[in-house]
Formats: sequence, structure tokens, C-alpha cells
Amino acid sequence: MKHLTFADKTMFVDDETADCVTEYAALLGTEHLADTVTVTVMGPDGNQSEATLLLNSATNLIAETTNFDARMADNTEAVAYMRKRIGELRNPPSPAFDERPHLVDLDEDDIA
Repeated sequence: MKHLTFADKTMFVDDETADCVTEYAALLGTEHLADTVTVTVMGPDGNQSEATLLLNSATNLIAETTNFDARMADNTEAVAYMRKRIGELRNPPSPAFDERPHLVDLDEDDIA
């Protein structure tokens, strides 16, 4: 479990989610992009809720280890989404020649 500070809010999330949010936020910042991610968090009062985090180059985020141990809801979908986006940003697919709309496939008959 990690203590996540986002803007002026503090919350607890599982280690995998905290690490993934931090990695994704850093990558979005370096790429000058933004995204939102909704994760299940636990507040300091012990109540679980969903938090939608806006991640961009201005994101202020701290993830700290803690010895607090509680059962957290599953963030599998959010983590899978962030890992997929991290992979796409780090290894963008090469566009196929046919997918370039500004290029035209000319036949020999078209060239005069």
C-alpha cells in the first residue's frame, strides 16, 4: 500500500496502482500530453471511493511507502489501461503506407 498525494488530496492505493500512475504521469509530462485515469482509492478516514486523476506535465504527485495495510478494491482495469498507453507511447506503431491519407497511390497511367 502506498500513500498518494495528488494536488491537495491524500489517499491510499495499492503499490501497483501507485507505481503505474507515477510512471504514466511522468511519461505524459515528457510527451506534453494529458489523460485522465479513474482509480479506486482509500481516504485517510478509511472510506473507499473513485478518484479521477488528471495527469499532465503540471501534475503534482507523490507516492510514498507506508506500513498501513488494508484491503483495497481492484484497480486491474485502470492499471491495464495505463500499461497499454505506456507501451503505445514508448513504442508507437509504425504507420502502414496505405494509412497515410496525404499520399496517393499512382498507377503508371496516372503519370503523364
